[in-house]
Amino acid sequence: MVKRSHALALAAPLLALGVSVAHGASLAGCAEPALAQRAAPSIAVASPRGVPLGDAPSALAAPPIDPRLVDTYPSYPPPPSAYPLDDAGNPIFGLDAPIEDPSGTALRALHAALRRAERGEGQARIVVYGASHVASDTWTAMTRRVLQERFGDAGHGFVLPAPPWRTYRHEGVTVESPRRAWEARRFRQGQSGPERFGLAGVAVETTASTWGRVSNQRDASRFELFYEAQPEGGSFDVVIDGATVTRIPTAAATNGAGYRLFEVADGPHTFEVRPRGNGPVKLYGVAIERERPGVVLDALGINGARASAQLQWDEALFQEHLRRRIPDLVVLAYGTNESGDDEQPIASYEAQLRQVVERVQRTVPTASCMLVGPSDRPIVARDGTASPRARTLDVIAVQRRVARDYGCGFFDLVAFGGGPMHMMQWTDATPPWALRDHVHYTRRAYDRLGQVIANDLLAGY
Repeated sequence: MVKRSHALALAAPLLALGVSVAHGASLAGCAEPALAQRAAPSIAVASPRGVPLGDAPSALAAPPIDPRLVDTYPSYPPPPSAYPLDDAGNPIFGLDAPIEDPSGTALRALHAALRRAERGEGQARIVVYGASHVASDTWTAMTRRVLQERFGDAGHGFVLPAPPWRTYRHEGVTVESPRRAWEARRFRQGQSGPERFGLAGVAVETTASTWGRVSNQRDASRFELFYEAQPEGGSFDVVIDGATVTRIPTAAATNGAGYRLFEVADGPHTFEVRPRGNGPVKLYGVAIERERPGVVLDALGINGARASAQLQWDEALFQEHLRRRIPDLVVLAYGTNESGDDEQPIASYEAQLRQVVERVQRTVPTASCMLVGPSDRPIVARDGTASPRARTLDVIAVQRRVARDYGCGFFDLVAFGGGPMHMMQWTDATPPWALRDHVHYTRRAYDRLGQVIANDLLAGY
């Protein structure tokens, strides 16, 4: 159960902020055009450890709202008096927040693809980019499952053939390799110049004689491997279900994208790559699919990522890879990390986000697009008191405006959770809905998010 004293404590500081904990219906049109000054926090919220309410530090006084953001600045209705309960009598958080779509056409391409799939005439293909909320393939797995149950299972989607980091995971797929056998190639803060990171923004590379293995527990009949052809490149064997099927040389006069498609009987399979140690082998990923109508969803998340990192991905390779996936919907689920980038002017953040959206639309102009905003990320002091993070609302306002200007849908994660500071309540709930870092959700919350987004994607279908 949620501690009643803590839940009640949430309301006062949010009212002092000029926003309320959001639980309720549609948020479209909730922005307040007359709002020109964000109210400064006047009190901090008691933490789950029971630290008393107290004055917030003066350093947390919020700056004025950028006048350009006033028309898209978020505000949230008050919470409900009660929550629905699960079978065990525990509250179910996570609201049915809508996908905002002022144009009314943001999901047109996706819906057309879903209708084809439902008639048995094709596939609906979704590519989701993001940071750690996407990297775990948890809410995306639920969205994939819900859509596939209705429209058909056309395969899991795109994964790396060896783990690029220790916690790499995909629902229903096991990715493994010897530790430290592969180097992850991805953009890191401070790095200059675009590099060839590929579709997922991360590749794995090795010069060793080693292996990487992908085991899908669900059915698949197609494995398409994306790799790099390069000067002095090494060769690798492809092994499916324990049998070597081919050897692929990657040496070439110049760098370029390489592909190899493998078709197998529909069913669970193990797909392995085994570099021979005779030169560098760089792999971008493998698409796991089925030759049948249905839905495919690629979950392409990178822990700690920001949307602007995409601008450091070699554009020609990114475009070639993304076009090869033929997406009907591209989702950009960033913003939680950017909400902590206080040193970056919000106008600079907006300019970069516009470049990212423009590049996606330039690459796949017929695809639908959607932005998923930042999650709630309160500032929690060492004594356990917490205060709202003002920049989160700025990032939401920017994303809502950019989505509107480019004809994309927008999903507000803070609205889904119940407004600013809901992470304190979710962390304190029994069972918990958020982790103690006050950034990430637990499995039950991610599952709920995936269900809500899947239902939202079908609104107006």
